[in-house]
Formats: sequence, C-alpha cells, structure tokens
Amino acid sequence: MSDTDRILAILGEAKRLAQEYRNLTGKPLGITGEVAEYEAARILGVELTPVRQAGYDAVETRDGNVWRLQIKGRCLLDKCKPGQRLGSIRIEKEWDAVLMVLLDQNFDAVEIYEAEREAVVAVLTAPGSKARNERGAMGVSKFKSIGKLRWRRCAAEPDAAPDRGGR
Repeated sequence: MSDTDRILAILGEAKRLAQEYRNLTGKPLGITGEVAEYEAARILGVELTPVRQAGYDAVETRDGNVWRLQIKGRCLLDKCKPGQRLGSIRIEKEWDAVLMVLLDQNFDAVEIYEAEREAVVAVLTAPGSKARNERGAMGVSKFKSIGKLRWRRCAAEPDAAPDRGGR
C-alpha cells in the first residue's frame, strides 16, 4: 500500500469518527482543514506542501508558473446557520490564491472555489468589519461571489472530472 493510499484510508476512518463524534456531542472534531487539503489534492491534483509551510498549503503549476495556494475548508451541515465563515486568511503571508473546499456532513467535497490574492485582499481590507480586518475571516457566500468554481460534485458522479483551472 502506498503512502497516499494509507493516508486516504486513515482520513476515511477519521471522517467516520468525526461524524460519530458530531452525532454524539453536537460538536465538530476539528478535522475539516486536513480533509479539505487532501480533497483538493485528490480532486484538483494540487501538490501539498510540507507541514507548517508558511502562507500556503499546496502548489500547482499553470502555464509553467508555480501558484501557491492556501486551502480553507468548511463543513456545511444541513440546517446550518447562514453566514458561515472560513478560517483566517493571512494576507501578510506569501500566496497567490485561496481554495475553499466545501464539505458535506460526511466530510466529502461538494464544491471547490478559487479566489485570487487581489480579490481576497480587497475584501479583507475593506473598511467596516473587525472579523475581516483583524482576523482575516471571510464568509462562505462572500468567497463564492469573488471566486471561481473549480469543481462541483455531480449527483450521478461523486468524483466528477476536475477543471484544473489552466490560466
């Protein structure tokens, strides 16, 4: 079994345990970020960086140029509150774009959006919101409005072919 196969097997078990934990306690287990990174790698083919790489989680080569990607995940449950936010996006770090991986209640990817640095920074530095300005937090709906859909799961095909975003 390859390292990748073993990682996917471990994540599968972690997803199952996280679902059981949420069902028992009503609270998340906190694996969304890791699952989102591996889902982006599996679906889009981005290459994950070593642990604790400052500023970005993955790289992708586009037209001979390397793009540094932050990856943010959000598990959207049925009956979830509107206004869900992503984790902090640090604009002082080096990166080129952010991928937002939306997961269902089973921690399976449903959609992946991408927003380029310029658009993200413009939203996070706009006056008026302490959450945006100080914590780098952005709502899921706002991210969708400034980003581009890279991939969506089809009902008939759980792992539809990705749009690799060739720019």
